[in-house]
Amino acid sequence: MSSKYLKRNIDRDLSAWKQAVKHKPLLLRGARQVGKSSSVRELGKQFDYFLEINFEEKESKDAATLFERSSSPKRICDELSLMYNTPVIPGRTLLFLDEIQSCIPAISSLRFFYENYSELHVIAAGSLLEFALEKLPSFGVGRIRSLFLYPFSFDEYLRAMGFEMLADALQKASPETPFSEALHNKCLQQLIRFMLIGGMPEVVATYAGSGSMLECQLVLDDLMFSLYDDFSKYRERVPESRLREIFSSVIRQTGGKFTYSKASQDSNHMQIKESMELLERAGVVYPVTHTSANGLPLAAEMNTKHRKYLIFDTGILQRFLRLDLGQLITAESLEQVNKGALAELFAGLELLKSAPSTSSAQLYYWQREKRGSTAEVDYVVQCNADIVPVEVKSGTKGSMQSMFQFLSEKNYPYGIRCSMENFGTYQNIKIYPLYAVSQIEK
Repeated sequence: MSSKYLKRNIDRDLSAWKQAVKHKPLLLRGARQVGKSSSVRELGKQFDYFLEINFEEKESKDAATLFERSSSPKRICDELSLMYNTPVIPGRTLLFLDEIQSCIPAISSLRFFYENYSELHVIAAGSLLEFALEKLPSFGVGRIRSLFLYPFSFDEYLRAMGFEMLADALQKASPETPFSEALHNKCLQQLIRFMLIGGMPEVVATYAGSGSMLECQLVLDDLMFSLYDDFSKYRERVPESRLREIFSSVIRQTGGKFTYSKASQDSNHMQIKESMELLERAGVVYPVTHTSANGLPLAAEMNTKHRKYLIFDTGILQRFLRLDLGQLITAESLEQVNKGALAELFAGLELLKSAPSTSSAQLYYWQREKRGSTAEVDYVVQCNADIVPVEVKSGTKGSMQSMFQFLSEKNYPYGIRCSMENFGTYQNIKIYPLYAVSQIEK
């Protein structure tokens, strides 16, 4: 893997936090191996001193004891400074507490850093952090700032591959100012490649360094083994085999409403539900919840009994399903593979990644609640004060009956179609290429 740091959009948020006159301790949240530690280490280069403590490492056992013994941030930092032979000086040192879920007292101490030592820059991160936080329900309310990190977005991928000018141009394009066909085709070419390798930092770095799809597949295999190994850490009373089974079912049901009866032959509804909640907390699946979408906020009319689920990366999906890479790279339409589920997954993930990093983004879809109706809109988003339906097409054609039905019933001004087409408009429909999904809510 290349040692060169690949820039992330969250870098701007981290730099802004560093420069702020008042800064709360920062909690960086996200699934394992999405780049949390790398981003913090890159920020550490802006400080005179950088002290990293990884609570999963045996060498950090003594450091963990400090947090267990004392709640005084200054005393803790004085001892850490001596222990690691690194000055801990407000304004000049970045203290990084990694894999903090392995030291509950350290999580609890963050509130005291805010109250008694707010001049020191402190960042904590953890891959299975949500499991620890559920044990501390009132933890850090108003005293801690969270930032959420996902795998690479398409914009980040373009920049990692050296296409900064193309990424900049994409941010300026719109249905009113479409790309030339040459630029459109170039973006489509990169889109297909990105969908296949996915956004996991190690895979992106491998492709940026070697350009080898085969090497990327090997890295994806390693990541999948690592993912499965983590299942044993989620919670002791849920068998690892059940989590594997449910995770596999999420992949196979991508693009449709999640059906519990298809998820497991040997588990009841409650066992499956518990497994889904664990996978959600680990950040490896994201829910897309039904909403009636009669007004804002969309969450006010959501129905958690009707959900679709997205796994956290398109590369993991294609590797699990063993899709034909040669066919995909030369395909003119994603319909040729997996009936467009890959396109719907990509679009949903891009919507999540383009949301502000300061909050955990939520996704919604709409289906007509009348018995016997099959009308369904893939995603419903808020654009300024408007509620906007978003339909995802894996090719350049396809009816939009559900979209028009939604707009007619709700009397909303316009909808958005995401497909392999160039930017454009059709009646009251704005057309965005799939590679520009992240531009929808801007």
